[in-house]
This record gives sequence, structure tokens and C-alpha cells, in this order.
Amino acid sequence: MKLVKTPLPGVLIVEPAVYGDERGWFMETFNEPRWRRALDELGEPQPRPFVQDNHSCSHAGVLRGLHYQLPPHAQGKLVRVVKGRAFDVAVDIRRGSAHFGQWFGVELDAVNRRQIWIPEGFAHGFLALEDDTQVLYKTTDVYAAPCEGGIRWDDPDLAIRWPSLPNGAPPRLSERDARAAALKDAVGSGV
Repeated sequence: MKLVKTPLPGVLIVEPAVYGDERGWFMETFNEPRWRRALDELGEPQPRPFVQDNHSCSHAGVLRGLHYQLPPHAQGKLVRVVKGRAFDVAVDIRRGSAHFGQWFGVELDAVNRRQIWIPEGFAHGFLALEDDTQVLYKTTDVYAAPCEGGIRWDDPDLAIRWPSLPNGAPPRLSERDARAAALKDAVGSGV
């Protein structure tokens, strides 16, 4: 496993080692000792252990996010796409951070097999770029409805450059995501 720093400090790309031959391929999707060692080698903080795995399936054009959880149930997320393609985004929502309101996005897919590590203190969202896009992610805390929050995917202050959808169609959102507040108005935003 190789960890690659991004322009947004703390957010990392995880490139797994993939071993292939005429039969197909094999990779470790997660290895706790290697994960911890790789973080140490980069001088990154050690997150809490992963305690929950989530798996979603989305049609092309579905946008989920931007979601976060506040303490005491803030979540770090290790995200990968096991089928299809998604544009995955992390937004720094830590008030007082030099990078507050900045975002980083990367395409994850079943071919490149990359993952993204999004630490606590960041909002997360993704846009499915193909039908049957399946996203699997590990979290460092369990889901806690009283601690959850959301930020508008199209907040002009964030100016996230989401990929264009065919025919210029708008993304499909849940009712909750469609009602999300701008970052500056989000109740309790910042971890």
C-alpha cells in the first residue's frame, strides 16, 4: 500500500498493491499494521480504529453529500469504489484551519482501485459517474443521527468543480441533500 499526499493536508490517496497474472488479480483492501506504518512514515496522525463499514449503490448522476458528523461521533472515512466510477470529494470544515472551506476531488473506480482517506473534520460527498456505482467505506465511528450534518453540494463559496453529466443534466439528490445549508450557514459546521 502506498499513501499519497494531496493538496488538502490530511486527505490521502491510498494506492493498493495489486498482484495479477493470467488467472486475474489479488489485492489487500485493508491491512491495519501496514496502514498504521504507512501513516507513520508520512508523519500523518493515527486515526481511531475503524468500527463500521458502509456500502452504497448509485445510478449515474446521483450525488450523495456533502455529509459529516460532529463530535463525539466525528468520522474519518476510507473510501473506495468496487464497481463503476465516482468523483469523490473531501471538504475541510475545521473552523480555524488554514484550509477551511477548501476541497479536494479525485476519481475513484473499480479499475484504478485507488482509495481516499478523509480524516475527521472533513465533509464528504461523491457523484456517481456510471450506473451501478458501488462505494464501500470504512468509518472511525458509528452513524449517529444527532451528530450528522450536511453542506450544499453547489455552495458557491466552495466552488467544487463536479464533472459534467450527459446533456448537462443536474445531479439527482436526496431530499435531505437538496435542503442542505451553505457552509457559512451550516449549524455547528466545523469540528
